[in-house]
Amino acid sequence: MRRALRRARDGVALDTTEAAVLLQARGEDLSDLCASAARVRDAGLEAAGRSGVITYSKSVFIPLTRLCRDKCHYCTFVTVPGKLRRDGHGMFMSPDEVLDIARKGAALGCKEALITLGDKPEDRWPEAREWLDAHGYDDTIAYVRAVSVRILEETGLLPHLNPGVLTWADFQRLKPVAPSMGMMLETTATRLWSEPGGPHHGSPDKEPAVRLRVLEDAGRSSVPFTSGLLIGIGETYEERAESLFALRKVSRAYHGVQELIIQNFRAKPDTAMRGMPDAELDDLVATVAVARHIMGPSACLQAPPNLVDSEYGRLIGAGIDDWGGVSPLTIDHVNPERPWPQIEELAAKSAGAGFELRERLCVYPEFVRRGEPWLDPRLRPHVAALADPETGLARPDAPVTGRPWQEPEEAFALADGTGRTDLHATIDTEGRTGDRREDFDEVYGDWDALREAAAPGMVPQRVDADVRAALATAADDPTHLTDEQALALFHAEGPALDALCRVADDVRKSAVGDDVTYIVTRNINFTNVCYTGCRFCAFAQRRTDADAYTLSLSQVADRAQQAWDVGAVEVCMQGGIHPDLPGTAYFDIARAVKERVPGMHVHAFSPMEVVNGASRTGMSIREWLTAAKEAGLDTIPGTAAEILDDEVRWILTKGKLPAATWVEVIKTAHELGIRSSSTMMYGHVDQPRHWLGHLRLLASIQQETGGFTEFVTLPFIHTNAPVYLAGIARPGPTSRDNRAVTAMARLLLHPHIPNIQTSWVKLGTEGAAEMLRSGANDLGGTLMEETISRMAGSSYGSYRSVKDLLAIAELAGRPARPRTTLYGEVPAERQTSAAASDGHLPELLPLAD
Repeated sequence: MRRALRRARDGVALDTTEAAVLLQARGEDLSDLCASAARVRDAGLEAAGRSGVITYSKSVFIPLTRLCRDKCHYCTFVTVPGKLRRDGHGMFMSPDEVLDIARKGAALGCKEALITLGDKPEDRWPEAREWLDAHGYDDTIAYVRAVSVRILEETGLLPHLNPGVLTWADFQRLKPVAPSMGMMLETTATRLWSEPGGPHHGSPDKEPAVRLRVLEDAGRSSVPFTSGLLIGIGETYEERAESLFALRKVSRAYHGVQELIIQNFRAKPDTAMRGMPDAELDDLVATVAVARHIMGPSACLQAPPNLVDSEYGRLIGAGIDDWGGVSPLTIDHVNPERPWPQIEELAAKSAGAGFELRERLCVYPEFVRRGEPWLDPRLRPHVAALADPETGLARPDAPVTGRPWQEPEEAFALADGTGRTDLHATIDTEGRTGDRREDFDEVYGDWDALREAAAPGMVPQRVDADVRAALATAADDPTHLTDEQALALFHAEGPALDALCRVADDVRKSAVGDDVTYIVTRNINFTNVCYTGCRFCAFAQRRTDADAYTLSLSQVADRAQQAWDVGAVEVCMQGGIHPDLPGTAYFDIARAVKERVPGMHVHAFSPMEVVNGASRTGMSIREWLTAAKEAGLDTIPGTAAEILDDEVRWILTKGKLPAATWVEVIKTAHELGIRSSSTMMYGHVDQPRHWLGHLRLLASIQQETGGFTEFVTLPFIHTNAPVYLAGIARPGPTSRDNRAVTAMARLLLHPHIPNIQTSWVKLGTEGAAEMLRSGANDLGGTLMEETISRMAGSSYGSYRSVKDLLAIAELAGRPARPRTTLYGEVPAERQTSAAASDGHLPELLPLAD
């Protein structure tokens, strides 16, 4: 204890063992611990410009439903349908009931609507499912979203959502309607969930791994998030310390934990844990102090004031800086026996400890000041109306009135677009303005935390296996390759690699013949403004960056028309996840091209864009894709795949869709008759085992849907990639890697995906020709403009003429022919037009427009 206290006083980082010891501090030891914790807190407040300030949020508590699929042994909030009916209540609060509370709260100056509910009640209670169906909601999350919009529009209160366990997709649906969300971690002690008799036994949403994943998904989605611990439910001091370190890990990785609540267990009648003793006050105080030391000065720590019997001073002395939500109107429905203190009393008690009580919003001031990407553009007017622009705290005298919740101003409204709209042309002549975004240190999360996770991928692991036997199996029938054999071939070098490529080329010849195919197409990247935080992407820019741009709809249509005039059969359209882009804007883009050039094939919108569009419109993925198809979408690119293994994805990207969601989008598209390409970006922090898993997954999807048109190899371009600049990723794949991946793609996808495409824009003429000798049969397209790879540092230009592509095929010793997106025959008129224009694209395409 003495050593741990000394280390805490000296500001030395504690380990789990020391934290567990300090949690047991009592008497003078506890006073010593609290004194050092308070100093840490005070240093953080000074750095934040809030010296001597303790905050709270003036709120109303809205229990949207008290039904839940979990069975926590200490909970009195949750009830059953029969009791709700006997008490005259519905399965959910009605919108009118919600708005009645919110309006009364607004009249009293409240600014937060704390919406709390049970986890996924429709999964357990048919009555909940029936209520949602009767009122037109697909699930509880849809109702939470709808009622949040009404609160914003009709009362002006800011929703803070506590709907329990959320998926990554749920966060995309709810982020536009709530400035902040929360979910208590409670504990990482798995035994309290897994063992019979434990407080969380029988509660699927209380598995610690599931709850930690929610916290990570909140960070990936840039959602200001509240979490915390519930102490005294049977955990050991070591388990409590481990829980605090787990919270710190998530907080450091994503910088998105806005506050940490330390809540003490209070036994309640009519619960399974009614006989368990309450957590002692000293236990709570020690946990707050240890949490302050672990989380550091910048963390915001809260302890509910209605659970401490007026011992406010001890909590302030232990290092808290916030009292949480306090309501002048509603009770604490989770602890109904514990009334809120009067705000005046709280202010007096805080003043007695030397602190000024100041009101904040549900979203903490640091996130108010950060703005994008933490605040959705649709919420900015609502938050700005209540926030002090200098401090980010609440303006106590701000009128709380409803404001329209609507899509941002049309991103394509300006006829000439915005920003550097000639980037697709000048990237080849003037280059990019800088090698990184100005928010490099913030938008991608914590680089130090990533280095540890990425370390295994810096040097691919070698495997010892019989390459000769694997080659024999591949030559005889590649569908019989085992995973062990496939891994051996991924590592082939020298003569073995040459033999592998010959086998793959023989399989290619038997599957699709000798013709090298290509397509006359134009890329149109309609915006590069994006805050998703993909760490491999050098294309994305903030809206204020020098290289940022957004095209107008007329510019998109103009470029499609220009492409058609020079023989194109396809436009490939993708863009950044622009925060002002309405979910329906994608429909407008497709429609603009079809209206201008009815015969043009629209190959557009990655699965990430599909999810973004669906989330912003409140539509399901199926509904959104159906509407996009009606607007003119023909096929979608299978980009945004990178590596379909979340172990790698969460290093490569902060906020992109998980692998399972990518698969869901692709399968849904295929079911709707919208075919897609498939891709893999490799050579960064990945291993051959990831390549194998990725290709096996694509093959299984193709066997199920038959919707993939081709597989595209995408070597990682490292030069300007943030993850490389931060010293985390390898400098792209080697030439050996490129040959092995191309050959193995041919073998592992055979016979399900017959077309294997190589990328001249990433590999150049010689590299692409080599891949054609290693199992590939397609060169992709003319592109006409290409900014994504060029911004990353590719040196092979932005377009190729048909003659250039024919030359690559000739270098590989093969004939070439044009194709359509679906690998069909190109109409003679299109071929004639392309031939007449070939070699003159810079003159014929006014690329700077």
